[in-house]
Amino acid sequence: MRSSPQRAVRAYASALCFILVVVVGPALAGNWPQFRGPQASGVGDGDPPTEWQVESGQNIKWKTAIPGLGHSCPIVWEKRVFLTTAVSSDDDNVQLTKGWEAAAGHPAKDPDTWTWQVLCLDVDTGKILWQRDACHGTPKNKRHPKASHANCTPATDGTHLVVLFGSEGLLCYDLDGKLLWRVDMGILHASPKGSPDLQWGYASSPIIYKDLIVVQCDCHNTNFWAVYDIKTGREVRRIERQEDSTWSTPNVFEIGGRPQIVLNGYKHMGAYDLNTGEELWKLRGGGDVPVPTPLFAQGLIFVTNGHGGPMPIYAIQPEARGDVTPGDDNEPEGMAWWDKRRGSYIPTPIVYGENVYVCNDNSILSVMDAKTGELRYRKRLADGRANYTASAVAACGKVYFTSEDGDVHVLSAGNDYELLATNAMGETCMATPAIADGRLFIRTRSQLYCIGK
Repeated sequence: MRSSPQRAVRAYASALCFILVVVVGPALAGNWPQFRGPQASGVGDGDPPTEWQVESGQNIKWKTAIPGLGHSCPIVWEKRVFLTTAVSSDDDNVQLTKGWEAAAGHPAKDPDTWTWQVLCLDVDTGKILWQRDACHGTPKNKRHPKASHANCTPATDGTHLVVLFGSEGLLCYDLDGKLLWRVDMGILHASPKGSPDLQWGYASSPIIYKDLIVVQCDCHNTNFWAVYDIKTGREVRRIERQEDSTWSTPNVFEIGGRPQIVLNGYKHMGAYDLNTGEELWKLRGGGDVPVPTPLFAQGLIFVTNGHGGPMPIYAIQPEARGDVTPGDDNEPEGMAWWDKRRGSYIPTPIVYGENVYVCNDNSILSVMDAKTGELRYRKRLADGRANYTASAVAACGKVYFTSEDGDVHVLSAGNDYELLATNAMGETCMATPAIADGRLFIRTRSQLYCIGK
């Protein structure tokens, strides 16, 4: 007897849920410790709802008002949710522009005084357990009109909570809110290529690898990546780069027992040995405002960017060495495949199952075979001029795409386009959701929602 499409989808979803438990393992199951979860994969555990309704409360476990303005994403560790925000002395006059209206990129006109805050919430009730003022004063840099002064997502290893506020500093707390140390990283002036007068704000999130904190600081006035001791804040290593400003979060992959840090970039995408700073491979070109985070899946490293001209996506062998920049007539050793027009400007792609899902900020979704680059399908997710800043997340055979308008499109994972539901949050969404233990955590302009069956 032939199976129905619905039965096949359920079977595929169950298989993906099982694979996730095996791959993630008990140590990280139920946790979402950094930007886009474990190793920035965007893949969570459990079976989150396909449909919910904000107005009626269907599948809304709780919602909590979050003060100020922040695009940092929620992270989850066991029974706690952490996130950051920046609160103005005059919140009524803080403007947030979405979509193409912000294309000019001139800095926002803001009130003078802000307070940068770190919040901890109960994962089951949404109650704010503690709230800390990290710093207070006039921002050292202005922000892009669709950005915030709290763009960077925190990271935790279950003992330490690391937060980065750009020019306002790098801080480490314990999970009860005790400040352990603070590091002044200087002015991090992020501006687009060739426009140093514009200030768009810093947005690269810190990550944790074992007992180290890793940061990427490609700015107009300084370019480097650095490693800090998580217990003391001592700088362990700093590697200078020749790069324009980037807004990408770094990633670390352990390959053959050797950790390599992979960075997005315009002049210099590439990987370094984390322990020594030695350059392993590099390539150049693509978009001049790199934002998406590198990924490692299906045995390949994925890097993409797409502003100001080309919009490439690259799939690189982890053993690559030297310059792997491709051309129209050459396929350098170490480059598995590449496509010069199906990359992404802002959202980070997601590799789920056998496919890589690349949703650009203009709502065009390209789904390709992760190992070969073969196009499965290409589809516009939303009509009109909808924009996407948040990155996709996935769990249990479903992929979630969140627009700036707050519409969450839920697609069935697979080789064919199948829209399962569209859920309206009713408010602007810039932050990437988190998934932990079958629950979605979605941050809107003013609220944090926990969505679960």
